[in-house]
Amino acid sequence: MATEDKCCTFVPYFKVHSGQLDAFHAVCEQFVEKTRGEPKCYFYGFSFDGDEAHCREGYEDADALLAHLESVGALIGEALKIADLIRLEVHGPEEELQKLRQPLAELGPRFYTLEYGFRR
Repeated sequence: MATEDKCCTFVPYFKVHSGQLDAFHAVCEQFVEKTRGEPKCYFYGFSFDGDEAHCREGYEDADALLAHLESVGALIGEALKIADLIRLEVHGPEEELQKLRQPLAELGPRFYTLEYGFRR
């Protein structure tokens, strides 16, 4: 099914290293501040369950997602010093996912293709 919605969500889950939760929270604050000015970011935030964290983020399209990753590249490096990336999903329509498969291949995400739905 074709969809007019080009929104792409990036869905990383982290396991924070023992004793590093406060440091990870500080990095999360930096991520949020850095991302706040991105005009094509629809939503962005971190959720926690103990020492596991999830970044909830959505972008207008694949290009906006890639621009975000370029913008926060150094912060991703900092986060991965104190946490492990334990799962990564990317959700969006197939035509947008095609733009992301090669650039994100090194991170090993699972790609989920949007087939049905709407966005207001």
